[in-house]
Formats: sequence, structure tokens, C-alpha cells
Amino acid sequence: MYRGMVRISCFVALLILGSLALAQTEFSAEIVDTMKPDNPRHPKIYFAKDKMRIESGADARGMGGVVVVNFTTQTSMVLIDQRHMYMEMPMQAAGGQRITFNFFKTGDAEAACSDWLSQARNNGGSCHKVGSDTVNGRSTVKYEGTSTSGDSNTFWIDPKLRFPVKWAGKNNAGELRNIQEGSQPASLFEIPAGYTKMDMGGMGQRPPQ
Repeated sequence: MYRGMVRISCFVALLILGSLALAQTEFSAEIVDTMKPDNPRHPKIYFAKDKMRIESGADARGMGGVVVVNFTTQTSMVLIDQRHMYMEMPMQAAGGQRITFNFFKTGDAEAACSDWLSQARNNGGSCHKVGSDTVNGRSTVKYEGTSTSGDSNTFWIDPKLRFPVKWAGKNNAGELRNIQEGSQPASLFEIPAGYTKMDMGGMGQRPPQ
């Protein structure tokens, strides 16, 4: 059970590592899966200059996960609230997880195709800028791309955040909602008081139920 929660938490976090390094504005937001509009679980994301926190939201059993990523130290931390424990690992530890969201880094929202095409799964594909568009009241630049596998993708980049705020593809579609710009509390990215470090050596064993 706990292993599954950790895998999900790390998976969500690693979808957006590239974009965060160039995000210019601190903000918080919710990720909404528009392919499953009735899904009540909306992961919450908090961005600071060099840190990120993702709260995956509780499932039907009340289980959830929190991931804190530090881009300066290149490490990630998984908080297990139900046990008041945490785990630390390199940021790339879950790099083998399947990527499903079109999040990627871009230095220029007006010329983001080169950054999108630099991804391994898109290298050799095609991309073009469609033009300006508005997503949930925010100005964005809309792009369309085709990956090397032939899958079509559409994504909307927020110039101020330098971050996709909407994406749509064959197998996934979603958007950021309730975006709140502003400095994020330092406590969001710290180990809560009373938490103890979990021994990663036991992760290969059957977890407690």
C-alpha cells in the first residue's frame, strides 16, 4: 500500500521537473484531469524559486502522498503523513516512470517548440505555434505537436509562469486551475516536526497493510 502511494507521488512530481527550473513566478495551483471530470482528486502543486511540493490528494481509503522536490540539491522527499515518516531519494530515482503530461521546460513561451522537440520522445517529431489563446482567464500561447510515435499533442504555455497550464493528447488531457501567484511559505518544503526518516532498504519487502 505504501509502496504504491510512493510510486504515485514520485510519478506526479517527475512530470514537471523540467519546467520548474525556469518558472519565474511562485504560485500554487490544482491539476485537473479533464478526461475524468468526475474525479474528485485534484493534486495541489506549490512552486517556490528552487522547490516544489505536490499533494496527490487522498483516495477512497483516505491514503494520499506528498512529494517535496529541491532543485538545488537535486533530491526529492516523500512524506507519509499517516505514519509521520518521510523518505529521501535522488530526483531521478523515479525517472523510469511513464510520462503522461505534456509538461516541459521552456525559456521562451513565444518559441517553445525547440524545447518541446528536445524531449527524447518528441525528437524527430514536429511542432508549430498556433497563436495566442486564453485559458481560464490567463493569456497563453497555444502549440500543436506530433511526437515520434505519431501522437498529436496540444499545449498552452503561460508566458508569465513559463509553464503549461493546459495540455491535451491521445491518452491524457488536463489543466491547471485556481492558480494563485505569490510567495509560498517555507514550511511547505520542510520536514514536518515529529517525522522520522524511513529506511529505504526495506522498500523491496512486502509493506504493512
